[in-house]
Amino acid sequence: MSKSATERRLADNEAQVVLRNLRVSPIKLNYVAKLIRGMSVNNALAQLTFSDRRISGDVKKALQSAIANAENNHQLDVDRLVVSEAYVGKSMVMKRFHARARGRGAKILKPFSHLTIVVKEQTVSKKESA
Repeated sequence: MSKSATERRLADNEAQVVLRNLRVSPIKLNYVAKLIRGMSVNNALAQLTFSDRRISGDVKKALQSAIANAENNHQLDVDRLVVSEAYVGKSMVMKRFHARARGRGAKILKPFSHLTIVVKEQTVSKKESA
């Protein structure tokens, strides 16, 4: 009588990780996501390691988690993984107040964001194997 299990949204050769409520604006996080989109996971990890952006450490940790999900949960080959999708979504916004002159106030917005990374195992084409 229980509800039937939902079908898997991803293909059999894909694994994903979702990182929620990162304390960075979605625009800044999207710069880092755009940096690794379409890369092989080894190149993406190297790119994130040497990136100067503050949030790149958290994105690297999420990518490592996606690789571990692919390897342990879906039995995918780590050497053939590629970052197929990396996209950013908005989350909550903390609203703060800053006292200004003459009894006025200024609004301070502290945005949060979500990050989703999907890694995909590339199939070996006939040209590469020859």
